[in-house]
Amino acid sequence: MKFGIDPTSPDLHLGHTVPLRKLRQFQDAGHTAVLIIGDFTARIGDPTGRSEERKTLTTEEVGENMKKYLKQAAKVLNIKYNLFGKAKNTKEFEIRYNGEWFFGKKGLEPVMDAARSATINQVIQRAEFKKRLEKGGSVSLIESLYPIIQGYDSVKVKADVEIGGNDQKFNLLMGRQVQKHFGMSEQDIITLPLLEGTDGVKKMSKSFGNYIALNESPNNMYGKVMSIPDNLILKYCELLTDLNVEKIKKIPNPRNQKTVLAKKIVKMYHGEKEAQRVEEEFNKVFINKEVPSDIEIFETDRKNYPVLDLLCDSGLAESKNEAKRVVEGRGVKIRFKSENLRFKNWKENLKLEDGMVIQYGKRKFVKIKLK
Repeated sequence: MKFGIDPTSPDLHLGHTVPLRKLRQFQDAGHTAVLIIGDFTARIGDPTGRSEERKTLTTEEVGENMKKYLKQAAKVLNIKYNLFGKAKNTKEFEIRYNGEWFFGKKGLEPVMDAARSATINQVIQRAEFKKRLEKGGSVSLIESLYPIIQGYDSVKVKADVEIGGNDQKFNLLMGRQVQKHFGMSEQDIITLPLLEGTDGVKKMSKSFGNYIALNESPNNMYGKVMSIPDNLILKYCELLTDLNVEKIKKIPNPRNQKTVLAKKIVKMYHGEKEAQRVEEEFNKVFINKEVPSDIEIFETDRKNYPVLDLLCDSGLAESKNEAKRVVEGRGVKIRFKSENLRFKNWKENLKLEDGMVIQYGKRKFVKIKLK
């Protein structure tokens, strides 16, 4: 039973857990779950769902990205470790890196062997490539090799089943063809629904900024789940948890449904105690409109501070352009003593008081401490 993932970014997110949870089910049923980390294929970039070629990653970037991949995957999979803290292969689990067969002394030979299993005519028929070509775009030769190289992974691990998102159907079927070319039994394939991100529109992805990372803090994880559109509640319950969907449907309103979902997801990745804490904290801030219990401190000796500079220097905003948009959207609130004021003018200076709390958007706060 095989699932492959390319370390194109440092974080795994909830979208990745959909196939990982399916892999765990097979693992629990006594099958050998094989997780392939694509340290070679990440250099190419999967063209699935892309209207243009992916940015090529360096070996160093890929290496940095995959440092924490296995630790994150272990939040879902049953992974055993040796005395030195390294994951070990067992009857229930194997970890493989496709650089094993594509990097090394054989050079291009494995790639050439795999490439003989398909034709250019077949590869350019995939939907993404056809759309690009019809619009006058181009498809690089390296991109066209990606599904074939992924299929070669199935040959090397003797996969009998491969799982992936339903956008991966072309790649998964190519694995069957590559196996047939090498005289092997063809793998079965399982395609799974894609998980929309917090925007409710696009597939969850770091590229779109709509993801919830497995390494997300409990507060952020809870808050982001609470922010998903109502029409995704049941889908999140079904794909990400073992919650009874029929019971969730009977809960009176979407907000209460999301409360159960958010608490469950935080519990899965951070434990019962943290789940209870963040639920109480969320209610305190968003229902009772109070200041969070644990709040960042920003120390300064400036009593008059240009608003955009303050928002960036305190870490609330990532850029002045972003800060300007949030101020103009009335997303900056000043809380001091009994006053709650919306800040409206990004051109002004803010007179700071010791103990003043600045709220940025819905979930970011800092407390001012004057030196």
